[in-house]
Amino acid sequence: MGGIIKSSRNTVTAPRDLVATQTVAFSHYNNISAQLPLDVNSGKIVEGGVKEQAEQCLKNIKAIVESIDHAMHDVIKINVYLKNIKDLDIVDDVYATFFPRYLPTRTVMSVAALPMDAVLVQMDAVISNGEGSGTQAPCDLVKIARNTANAPNSDVSTQTVAFSHYNHISAQLPLDPKTGNIIAGGVKEQTGQCLKNIKSILEAIDVPADDIVKINIYLENLADIEAINEIYSRYFPDSAIARTCGYMPARSVIVVEGLPMGALVQIDATVSHGDGTPPQAVEDRHGLVIKANNTHNAPQTSLSTQTVAFSHYSNISAQLPLNSMTGNIVDGGVNEQARQCLTNIKAIVESVNHVMDDIVKVNIQLKNMADLDAVNDVYTTFFNDNLPARTTIGVSAIAMDALVQMDAIVSNAEGTPPEV
Repeated sequence: MGGIIKSSRNTVTAPRDLVATQTVAFSHYNNISAQLPLDVNSGKIVEGGVKEQAEQCLKNIKAIVESIDHAMHDVIKINVYLKNIKDLDIVDDVYATFFPRYLPTRTVMSVAALPMDAVLVQMDAVISNGEGSGTQAPCDLVKIARNTANAPNSDVSTQTVAFSHYNHISAQLPLDPKTGNIIAGGVKEQTGQCLKNIKSILEAIDVPADDIVKINIYLENLADIEAINEIYSRYFPDSAIARTCGYMPARSVIVVEGLPMGALVQIDATVSHGDGTPPQAVEDRHGLVIKANNTHNAPQTSLSTQTVAFSHYSNISAQLPLNSMTGNIVDGGVNEQARQCLTNIKAIVESVNHVMDDIVKVNIQLKNMADLDAVNDVYTTFFNDNLPARTTIGVSAIAMDALVQMDAIVSNAEGTPPEV
């Protein structure tokens, strides 16, 4: 087992944040914190509307990417968080200018709130990291970007982009791939179509659904979650082997204010990628070892695994502020709830022999953005070293009427086969 050697870096050419590092790399991936439309010199929101703000978010991402000797074509995944989904066409016009030839995978939604008043959009990113760190030697950047006609195609994203031993799938809307229209029916039918589209993408690259390590579900109405779970449970576990061991991917459920094309639900995924790209060797299917782990020291659910590791990363399911003994929300306000979310993450991280400073990315959803300072006061006490990259959004609802939930990605130095 090699040591955890993260590259946590900030540049003066993009806005700094006291509670997050701009970019945190480990192994062959690099996580970039959500970028607000802030002018780096003034620290203020740029003048203008959503067009100017989208351009500034992307300029800030570009400045960070270039500060570590990368380019925008090294971006694997972009998440776009809008205040108003109707602004998407304007954002796309700007977005296309930053990716004139190659398009990363992408997830888009509108949210209830963003960290600063008057902010209309923020974006975060994941990039390929050819220089590696610690456990991984430098390598050429060779991505595999692919589309299939069996799933909906998009003018602004690629269905699947693989690098090294991970593969990122763009958010799938409930679209019929032949017509490009949302299918008839309600949230059950839409959930089924999202998952069918993901499965079609995976089948096109000879990957089974059981190679998925993390699923994110974005829905407009939290009351729909039981109907979504009914359909979801028909897709996972996906094989006899997975059913035998009860394997479920790590999972996060996020309530949004709006989705493209008026959809009720969309789903994206992260997949283990045994065929690899340089510098990773192709592995036999039996050489793919996904390590799924649950601990009694954190809340458990039949719909997801607390942490799923593959290669040099481990994905942690969204944690609610639940007492693991009672299964109930902890007493108190947002301060106590944030502490419980982080305590649960810490218990999961420690159950696989890691520490909180091995985390490379944290995602936070808040019921009330005015609570952010209170959350930050708790948040910083859980880390001793450089802070992870981070994205924070406001949502209108969280499961069990919680005030906050969090998920995380952890660097995994011990790796899983393939370990090259």
